[in-house]
This record gives sequence, C-alpha cells and structure tokens, in this order.
Amino acid sequence: MATTARRSKKAAEPASDPKQLLSFYHDMLLIRRFEEKAGQLYGMGLINGFCHLYIGQEAVVVGMQSAISNERDSVITSYRDHGHMLACGMDPKGVMAELTGRMGGYSKGKGGSMHMFSLEKKFYGGHGIVGAQVPLGTGLGFAHKYNEDGGVALVYLGDGAVNQGQVAESLNMAALWKLPVVYIIENNKYAMGTSVERATAGVELSHRGVPYGIPGEAVDGMDVLAVRDAGLRAVERARKGDGPTILDVKTYRYRGHSMSDPAKYRTKEEVAKMREQHDPIDHLRAILIDGKHATEEDLKVVDAKVKEVVVAAADFAQASPEPDASELYTDILIGG
Repeated sequence: MATTARRSKKAAEPASDPKQLLSFYHDMLLIRRFEEKAGQLYGMGLINGFCHLYIGQEAVVVGMQSAISNERDSVITSYRDHGHMLACGMDPKGVMAELTGRMGGYSKGKGGSMHMFSLEKKFYGGHGIVGAQVPLGTGLGFAHKYNEDGGVALVYLGDGAVNQGQVAESLNMAALWKLPVVYIIENNKYAMGTSVERATAGVELSHRGVPYGIPGEAVDGMDVLAVRDAGLRAVERARKGDGPTILDVKTYRYRGHSMSDPAKYRTKEEVAKMREQHDPIDHLRAILIDGKHATEEDLKVVDAKVKEVVVAAADFAQASPEPDASELYTDILIGG
C-alpha cells in the first residue's frame, strides 16, 4: 500500500474493483488521520494562523481525483486544502512541515495552511480569498484548451463562494469559450457560521450555471462512489470539448469553519447525526466488509499503516528547522 494518497491512473476502471475500493479507503483515512493530527498540533501551539480542517469531507476530493489523470489535469482549491494536497499525491511530510512553518514544507514554511502548491502534482494552491481560486482555475482551463493538451481543470469552491461576483464572471467566460473546467462546490451547508439557506437565494447550487447554459448536478458528497461517478461524467464532457459542468457536492464538515471557530451556530445533535448516519469512511467501510472485499483485520492494517505515515509526518515537521530570516527575500520574483 502506498504511503500517500494518489489519483487513479485508470479513471475508467470499475469502481467495484476491490483494489480501487481499498485505495479509496486508504486515501480517505489518510486525510482523516492527517487532519486529526493537524488539529492536535494546532492545540499544542505548533501550528499558527488559520487552519481549516477537512474532516467529514474526505469523499469529495478522493472521488473527484479518481476521475482525472495525474499526467495532464490540474487542480485548484480554497483554504480548506490539506485533503486536496494529499489526494493529489503531495508528501504528507512536506504538507505538515508547511503547516508548522518549517523549511521542509512545500513553501519553505512561509505559506502555511492556505498557501501551498506543487507544480509537479499540478496542484495550483489553496487560496485564502473567498472565491479567488475560481477565476484562476478558469484560467487553468483556458490554458488547457489553448495548449491543446487534453487536460481538464478541477476547481473546488465552497457554498459561501458561489455568491461572489468573480464566480459569476468565471462561469460566463467558461461557458462562452467552452473551457474544460469542472466546478466542484463543496457544499458543507455553512459558509463560516451562516447556513446556505440564510445566505443564498436559490439553494439548489447545481442550477447556478443555468443562465450560461452550464449543466449542473447535485451529488451525495458523503458517498465516494457517487462523487466518482459524477466526476467521471463531468470530466468526460469537458475533455470532449463540450465545456464546463457544475457539481453541487453535498457534504458536511465535523469541525468548525477553522480551528478558532466554536461552531455554536449548529447543534451537537446535528453533528452527531451526520457522524453516525452519513460518515463517508464508515459508508465505504461497510461496502468493503459487506461485499467481502476486505475483513476487519485488513482494515485495521490499513489504519495502522496510515497512522505510521501521519506520525512520521508530524515527527518530520517538528524536526525540520524554521526558515532563516533571509528567506523573506527569496521566491518573490521569477528571474528573466
């Protein structure tokens, strides 16, 4: 079993394949355990600034990443981005080191939680400004079309970002030029502390593309196989030259908007119900065991290996030195 999450190189492979199901389980569990460890390090004062955890939403990115190719497609997202990095195959050690502000991090400890990227993995960042990644991701789609490389851009955004003006402008442009973009709305029901019902006129976010002729689909974001199926359809449409698609992926975050958010705008009973009845990892676990694709012991082995990876990442981060003050002047300009 690989020690990092990864995109499937065989996107057309049947999702009922036991190896692929186990791969999904591994990748989702890696994200869950990594985020739990990040939360612990934040509580210990080893992670400073903002830290937005992905716990509960793991099925979204794992399902979507399995629908694309890691050779030619690109990914961009917002500030709740650690899960996306891991699903793109970025090294957990480098991600954790960046979270703790160390030289071993992807941005040499200068970017923190919201500002990491990897050209090698075609991951173009977490972005801290709400909705700002959407025009950038639309630009990635334009680059794919201009270069005729057959690539597709996955653009992740939250339900709170859909009301931003730059999102509407991006949708218009993508539709007008038939850009190969899939807009994935990670609809976790709360934009910071405001429910989607209180902030959005017309809560069926999959309809946002109707004025532009962009098809949309509502997806169960707590089911990795449902996300994968919708992702495959949207990616195929984009790759054929038929333009963008909007996926309203209905998911749920178990923690607050960020680590500093007590999340008093929702009840404990609501969160507990989602955990008990709709947890994406438990759902896939049941599919694996009920389908006799894996035993309880098999999954315990997966969990143990994942924990080893996460502990190693935390140890690496804490052992890595902090950046020297001279690093303030590096990576500012690209030389001619």
